[in-house]
Formats: sequence, structure tokens, C-alpha cells
Amino acid sequence: MNTTTSTPAPALTTDERTDLLETLAKHRQFLRLTTRDLTDEQAGQRTTVSELCLGGLIKHVTSVERGWVDFILNGPSAMGDFTAMTEEDWARRADEFRMLPGETLADVLAAYAETANRTAEVVAALPDLGASHPLPKAPWFEADTRWSARRTLLHIIAETAQHAGHADIIRESLDGAKTMG
Repeated sequence: MNTTTSTPAPALTTDERTDLLETLAKHRQFLRLTTRDLTDEQAGQRTTVSELCLGGLIKHVTSVERGWVDFILNGPSAMGDFTAMTEEDWARRADEFRMLPGETLADVLAAYAETANRTAEVVAALPDLGASHPLPKAPWFEADTRWSARRTLLHIIAETAQHAGHADIIRESLDGAKTMG
């Protein structure tokens, strides 16, 4: 008769911050992977009827993440009032979707890595993921809505994942390379 007892393996658990940051890192990696082995010119090339290019998508996601982390820290004043933006303001924002003369893929990726490091530092230092701020004024936000740091991080993850999918389509259209699948 076997009298030995087996001890169950300890459950592998992580905390919420780790889960959020690891999920974000996974989607960032998918996005960065779409630029592997590309020249600066290829990173700036449009392959669909939209204005999107791979370098521009990474610039956009970098800007979005930076802005939302500023929101977590400082509330809606960090983002401004979108209802007051002029045509010129919107045109400037459109530049984040393209590679501009003199921009390199290496610089775009370095800025993205810097933003990722800052996000991790901010999330690690937050006293409470439930702390919230009212959303900035924008026609796409319901008035008097508040987002917690947690909800804002989920938005950053969703934005990154969505654009990683866009980037995969652009890359496949560019040269047939696939990131996912």
C-alpha cells in the first residue's frame, strides 16, 4: 500500500498590476514585431487607402499611451478639451499617424520603449488602481463619466491590441509577412 501523499503544486498567481502590465507588454510586442527587418522607408509606407503606416501606428500608440498615463496622474487637464480643437490642431494630431521626414523607425521604437518603461513605473507607484478622474471633454465621451486608473489601463491595452491588428494587416500588405498566425 502506498502511504505517500502528494502535495499539490502551489497555485501560480500574480497581482492585478502585473497582469495588466504583462497583457499590455504582450500586445506591444505584437505591434513592434510588425516592424521587424523593415527600412525607415518601408515603415512609412502606406499599403491601404488609409493614412496608416507601421511607423505612424507606433507613433500614435506611443502618444495615446503617454496621454492616458498623464491622465492617470493629472486628470483631464493633462489631455485638454477636445471640443475646443481647431482644424489646425487636428491636422497636427494627424502627423502622429505617419512617418515624417527625418523620423526613423529606430527613434519611433525607442520612444515607444521609453513610454512603456514610464507606464510600468507609474503603475507600480500608484497607491490605488481605483482612483479616478472625470474624462476630458470630447464628443466621443459621455458627459460626467469617470475612469479609474484600472479602466484607463484597460483602454490602453485595448488601443494597443486594436492597432497591433491594424499593423499586422499593413505589414502583410507590404511584403506578405505575418505577425500573428
